[in-house]
Amino acid sequence: MGSEKRCVLALDQGTTSSRAILFDAAGLPLAMAQETFPQHTRPLADGACAGDLDQAIVEHDPEDLWRTQLSCATRCLAEAGVRPEEIAAVGITNQRETTILWDRATGQAVAPAVVWQSRVSAAICERLKAAGHEPLVRQRTGLLLDPYFSATKIMHLFETQPGLRERCATGEVLFGTVDSFLIWRLTGGRVHATDVTNASRTLLYDITAGGWSDELLQLFDLPRQMLPEVLPSASLFGEVDDRWLGAAIPIAGCAGDQQAAAFAHGCHQPGDAKTTYGTGAFLLESTGTTPVLNAPGLLATPACTVAGQSAGQTYCLEGSVFVAGAIVGWLRDGLGLIERSGDIEPLARSVSDAGGVMLVPALAGLGTPHWDPFARGLIIGLTRGTGRGQIARAALDAIALSVADVIGGLEKASGCRLSRMRVDGGACVNDLLMQIQADVLGIPVDRPVVLETTALGAAMLAGLTTGFYTSASNVAAAMAIERSFTPQCEPADRDRLLQRWRNAVDRSRGWARPTAE
Repeated sequence: MGSEKRCVLALDQGTTSSRAILFDAAGLPLAMAQETFPQHTRPLADGACAGDLDQAIVEHDPEDLWRTQLSCATRCLAEAGVRPEEIAAVGITNQRETTILWDRATGQAVAPAVVWQSRVSAAICERLKAAGHEPLVRQRTGLLLDPYFSATKIMHLFETQPGLRERCATGEVLFGTVDSFLIWRLTGGRVHATDVTNASRTLLYDITAGGWSDELLQLFDLPRQMLPEVLPSASLFGEVDDRWLGAAIPIAGCAGDQQAAAFAHGCHQPGDAKTTYGTGAFLLESTGTTPVLNAPGLLATPACTVAGQSAGQTYCLEGSVFVAGAIVGWLRDGLGLIERSGDIEPLARSVSDAGGVMLVPALAGLGTPHWDPFARGLIIGLTRGTGRGQIARAALDAIALSVADVIGGLEKASGCRLSRMRVDGGACVNDLLMQIQADVLGIPVDRPVVLETTALGAAMLAGLTTGFYTSASNVAAAMAIERSFTPQCEPADRDRLLQRWRNAVDRSRGWARPTAE
């Protein structure tokens, strides 16, 4: 590696914003740029099902994803004063499961991106479950039949857009998760590829055999011709066309956001675990070289892979909380309770507790451990004494309690009591949330120096491929613990809070389930 290489560029394409971060040789950020983009939500078409699913359709304009991601990259370089020739590699990390179909010839999307949060294919999932297909899906993919994942989103597009299936079958239209779409655009349409972590979230990838499954493609009636090539997470995915950033830079790392964060945290040994707090909250615990395929309410998912690595594929158990930081956004934008997201902490600190109020943030259904697409959000326990502070405190409680539910399932499935929890993501700056999390888990919560762990994981993958980083020890300073939050709650108080939470969750479940005519 020549001495002129100063940094790695990480592209972090998330659910509500795109970011670009330059990391130096110690894994510390040199510069960051971030841009938000519109969220498009609407209810299902009238008559689509009895019992309206509210804002069940969640979409992005793929051009917004591309435009904001490229803009962030160019702004980041300019801010840091870094020339494109000084960038060793580009790493990509992304919102997973979000489904994009685009024209091979033009690169233009043929439909809006169907976001991972979208419940639009809930009826398709119910149909497949009723036909008895979930055990096969579970065994091959480690996943459940839920509208969260990509395959049923593609089925929905095929069922609503005449001729689209045929265009995909000829290879005229391609499918990809967001990483594949960005790689296609960045390389000027020369590379149609993804990595194992993103492929594993489509319901089409056999995580044990390690490849696209003809059996699953037949089940979902989807053509192989539209699928990207699957590569290790740390490998060469082509080069950025020099018209975009001013030089041909290797794309040398790619991983779904949660696996990228786990990689940066060093979650490689069985029992290592992390939680990322973003739009949702996502927990991964390493299970080593054996996937745990039938843990109740949990998903088995491949960890990041490094090309040429002799250890072979490793796996994680994953729990997914669909709404975490997004509940703060809803209090801001939906209710006008706060002006800025950062206002939530001082407002919640203005009261000693939530005053018996429970908020269940099932705005997009419930993920782990319930997997109920028909659950809906709930605020219960209101009295004449309830004010803005109690609602704000209940929202932070809800994030922490949702995570605690997932941790309970992880510990039961793995047979391992977690001794600490590593955390990252934007909501981690909220000290009160982190203290509540430690209290309801009953274990310390460790917050690292660099919270942009998802982007750092992508940078590490790219840096390892190109030799910019020789090992994870290069970024030890970035992953040092900035603060550890220790439990301050009495066990009896914790148990009462958890029981009240579970009672509230039970009341939210199945609210929007279609009823028979």
